[in-house]
Amino acid sequence: MTGLIDTLLLFSLPASGKSEMRRYLGSLPPEQCREAFGIGPTLQLDDYPYVHLMHRVDDELKALGYPYAYFQGPTRPFKDNWTWAVLIELLNEDYADLRAGRQVETKSAARRLFRRLDAAHAKLHMDEKMAELPKAVRRKVAEALEAECRAELDTLNRQNALGTEGRTIVIEAARGGPNGAAFPLTPPHGYETAFQHLSTEILERGSLLYIWVDPAESRRKNLERGRPDAQGSILHHCVPQEVMLGQYGCDDFAWLLEQSDRPGTLRVDRLVADGDRFATRTYHLPAARFDNREDKTTFVREPMEAWKPEDVARIQAELERAFRQMRAPRG
Repeated sequence: MTGLIDTLLLFSLPASGKSEMRRYLGSLPPEQCREAFGIGPTLQLDDYPYVHLMHRVDDELKALGYPYAYFQGPTRPFKDNWTWAVLIELLNEDYADLRAGRQVETKSAARRLFRRLDAAHAKLHMDEKMAELPKAVRRKVAEALEAECRAELDTLNRQNALGTEGRTIVIEAARGGPNGAAFPLTPPHGYETAFQHLSTEILERGSLLYIWVDPAESRRKNLERGRPDAQGSILHHCVPQEVMLGQYGCDDFAWLLEQSDRPGTLRVDRLVADGDRFATRTYHLPAARFDNREDKTTFVREPMEAWKPEDVARIQAELERAFRQMRAPRG
């Protein structure tokens, strides 16, 4: 067994149990997490808050009589599928800030978010949506979103102040492709594209835990978890059905595991700068699947006092198995 897991990538389809898993791990005593799973107290990063805030930008633009900037409609996919890579760039920034313990001070959290969104779009040679808006419109949208953006920034700042020594950073994300798509998935769909945009620091430090459900179960649980007026909630938001079928109808995690030349790992080949030229660097990320095809996680949404001992035993046993596999020495 190795030392503590530094960075844990918690990936899978929507509503598969990722957020419940984070909540369950957060409920355990630190010594139990260390001994059973090899993780320290967790620090949490997630790209969903950015998806929600982009929807909020579009809401305010519509109210002002302007077209949506990011989505085809309030229950429809992104206008540009490369926005999936934009979200990875934002996670990279949050990860770097967290590792540096950086405290961000800004007069307007909303305007800062707009600058970050535009910079991430520019990095991918995409249109800078907020910069294209008239100044008066940007101001009105910023005023409407300031409280939400400030709350998110405050959450990140509080977490950054904790330090990373002896802790495990958990990064949650969901990726997929159209229902019935063949592998490899066409970029920017799927985890393969996500790994091509994750920072090399994350790839060097990361291990992967995949929550395994099939797409039909993901769609069922997505509808089940949804609550009115809870689109800002990590546990209770509902992904629109068109998005579930067009963006999450399948995913490429199992296929990527099969392509690896080292069992128990996911192989990532990246083109990286090497002086005045580029070179290919290969990363092997330890990987395991938590089998949630027979649901082991939904109970975690309920208050802790309502958790049944038999449900806790099931999730605990499967977690221990998956983490043993992830942390096993590699040949």
